[in-house]
Amino acid sequence: MKLLQHKVAIVTGAARGIGEGIAIKLAEQGANIAFTYVSDSSAGKAKELEAKLFTLGVKAKGYKTNAGDFAACETFVNDVVKEFGTIDICVNNAGISKDNLLLRLTEQQWDEVMQTNLKSVFNMTKQVIRPMMKAKSGSIINMSSVIGEMGNAGQSSYAASKAGVIGFTKSIAKELGSRNIRCNAIAPGFVETDMTNYLQEGEAAEKYKKDIPLGRFGTTEDIANLTFFLASDLSNYITGQVISVCGGLNI
Repeated sequence: MKLLQHKVAIVTGAARGIGEGIAIKLAEQGANIAFTYVSDSSAGKAKELEAKLFTLGVKAKGYKTNAGDFAACETFVNDVVKEFGTIDICVNNAGISKDNLLLRLTEQQWDEVMQTNLKSVFNMTKQVIRPMMKAKSGSIINMSSVIGEMGNAGQSSYAASKAGVIGFTKSIAKELGSRNIRCNAIAPGFVETDMTNYLQEGEAAEKYKKDIPLGRFGTTEDIANLTFFLASDLSNYITGQVISVCGGLNI
């Protein structure tokens, strides 16, 4: 018996990288998947992911929508409930970075990061708790970052957005625990994705790896494995927690 059999999971920002890995992992465990992607350029990748998920024997559908837009999230969640019947799991994964020193960081860059990384978590959580409260069950998993815990020069907007995710997660866990809805955050370290390509080669890679006790960057599967655990009943007494997957970077 697959541990997520017949569950319905939303994964935002799943056309590639960590989100794609999470969608596949949850589907392997039997979950039906509704996922989002934001741009037309990702439509091809979204169709490829749909096809991969179908081969795993689950129902899957990609939706072109902006998780940072409140009205779009409301429409999206309503559409998912109509299509899939309910929502058991929500993985708020959508995220971007606009790294720059504060002196050079523009207001527009700050706002874009906050909208995608933090406001999207509010938008989605606000909507999915309705079907979850009706079912008196649910797991919300928010993607933070070790940078949100540690800070990093040149990443003030990213760090602030991810720190905000942590505070939001802990608060929602306290609000919704009595309804049997759990809310946890994952704080990845450096993970091998398109977003970190520039860090994975040459001197930059060696510098960062020296600071990681396990001596390597993480993989999307490392993050997906924890997401599956938090989505399943294996973690049914865990809520309000921030779990780092960083190879020991933040020790």
